[in-house]
Amino acid sequence: QVRLVESGGGLVQAGGSLRLSCAASERTFSRHVMGWFRQAPGKEREFVAAISRSGASTAYADSVKGRFTISRDNAKNTVYLQMNNLKPEDTAVYLCAASDYSSNLYNSMTENKYAYWGRGTQVTVSS
Repeated sequence: QVRLVESGGGLVQAGGSLRLSCAASERTFSRHVMGWFRQAPGKEREFVAAISRSGASTAYADSVKGRFTISRDNAKNTVYLQMNNLKPEDTAVYLCAASDYSSNLYNSMTENKYAYWGRGTQVTVSS
């Protein structure tokens, strides 16, 4: 029922910045907790960040704290991931995800909280 399309990925040098966007087809976008995950070749998918329905609360993986910022614009049905001071180890396919009806960030770092997933956008950071 919810279609998610990521954009904004690309090639960037270490220390650079990139902003990812995730556009949702759902008009009641504000009912969904939104999250970002990433997956590199040969590695498991890992949690990056999550944001509550109103945008008042956020959660981050330790590896990106202080460098990445998640935000959302419910009027535009879009969630963003601002990535600063990028490192080569940030290279991965970044996927946007939406929960079904969760009202908080409990278990927001677990994949099974999210019912809908985008196809992903590639982020490559060169050294």
